[in-house]
Amino acid sequence: MSKFNLRGNRRSATSAVVSTDRPTGTTHEGAPGYARDTKGELFLLAVTSFVAEDTFYEAAAERDARLRSLVARVAVEDGDWTLRLVRWLRTGVHLRSVALVVAAEAVRARLDAGIEGGNRAIVDAALDRADEPGELLAYWAGRHGRRLPKPVKRGVADAVARLYTERSLVKYDGPARDYRFGDVLDLTHPTPRDARQSALFRHAIDRRHGRDGAIPDELGVLQARQRLLSVPVEQRRAVLAHGELVLGPAAMTWEQVAGWLQGPLDAAAWEAVIPSMGYMALLRNLRNFDATGVADDVAAGLAARLADTGEVARSRQLPLRFLAAYRTAPSLRWGWALERALQASLGAVPSLPGRTLVLVDRSGSMFTRLSRRSVLNRADAAAVFGAALAVRAAAADLVEFGTDSRAVRVRRGESVLSLAGRFGNLGGTNTADAVRRHFRGHDRVVIVTDEQAWAGWRGAEPTAAVPARVPVYTFNLAGHRHGHGPSGVGNRHTFAGLTDQGFAAIPLLEAGRDQHWPF
Repeated sequence: MSKFNLRGNRRSATSAVVSTDRPTGTTHEGAPGYARDTKGELFLLAVTSFVAEDTFYEAAAERDARLRSLVARVAVEDGDWTLRLVRWLRTGVHLRSVALVVAAEAVRARLDAGIEGGNRAIVDAALDRADEPGELLAYWAGRHGRRLPKPVKRGVADAVARLYTERSLVKYDGPARDYRFGDVLDLTHPTPRDARQSALFRHAIDRRHGRDGAIPDELGVLQARQRLLSVPVEQRRAVLAHGELVLGPAAMTWEQVAGWLQGPLDAAAWEAVIPSMGYMALLRNLRNFDATGVADDVAAGLAARLADTGEVARSRQLPLRFLAAYRTAPSLRWGWALERALQASLGAVPSLPGRTLVLVDRSGSMFTRLSRRSVLNRADAAAVFGAALAVRAAAADLVEFGTDSRAVRVRRGESVLSLAGRFGNLGGTNTADAVRRHFRGHDRVVIVTDEQAWAGWRGAEPTAAVPARVPVYTFNLAGHRHGHGPSGVGNRHTFAGLTDQGFAAIPLLEAGRDQHWPF
């Protein structure tokens, strides 16, 4: 396992981003830029990447090509590291698309280099939801042709045996899919776990080819679903009054219930559906619950579930999901529950001793959306993580910066969600000036940014104004090629992405302990 030394010997770090100690290029804004080592650049790009989407400075095609090139180099050099990266991307930080792309491109590069062993495991590691085997096959066909190498077939087959169930068939198999369950089964020939899964495989293939016969006796969920679908439309709302007793056994999602009713979900329908809804579905529909008038007692029970730390952990939601829900739900009855859920999702953020300077980038490039479907942007992400760190620290000065910079007052006991809403849009990326203006003998400096610092005679290297003995931690939210300063050198460290795992390394770094990659 790759290790790094927290005393700064330039080995790979939890920050995982080791750079040159002198500029080798420029940032997109023209300031001196520090190149990363290959693994560090790949790690940073993978954790911050939304595949096939533009960023402020890079077109999607350019960024995706850079990702593929880095994957090809690293996968051939270190297959074990690549396997661990893929598994961590998918199940550690729950990034579906990039894990799939990294796995496919890694296996392609390794096969082209004549490396046979280990490829099956890389494919399997990228797949953690039942629609993903088909998505990987579709990606492979689009990029590398329809011929499937044996390791790809076997890796997908391993995942299918883990992931295909009656409930996943109900949720993820349908005519709109490029590769339906039956297609995946026909192409990869997985070995079923037991007689029930064997019956499921046969049924999935039959329905893909239009051979819809009787549902096998082993498949009780599909039989319960068939009974629900046979209820006349005019009687379905009355049946729905039994709620989870009829919906649960049939694995009906809220979207499918709306189609089954052939009409919108009113308050009574939502109240019947809510007990069987998953955590993410609840977050997405808070606004709908308010709009239809779901009863306060039902909302109170739902709020308790949203705030439950066990539920938050099992849901594996990124912290920004809670900010998005907070922004879109008009009712105040969800606010405290969402704050508690956000705090639970940020459980690894430490309470730092001493004095901490937290600088949050609010420049124009940070206001690009995280993805096409997201209501949030990188500036929101920076605000959430910067605010969380400041609220938990023993003593923190929280600063937002762009062309100018200004302090953001942190009130004792303040909500992270409300604090994150008080940041502004400050134009350019004058990072160096913000550091110079606000550093006052702090014990550490944390900068949450895309690292695209301004050039100019006072632009220079942003961390240079901080004495070498004081650690500076940069949290990069964009993954561009060049960073604003050195990393893995002395007391300068760069972390990647939209998770709180990097924050947990700060106390370890300051204690002088050795640590591993986060996977």
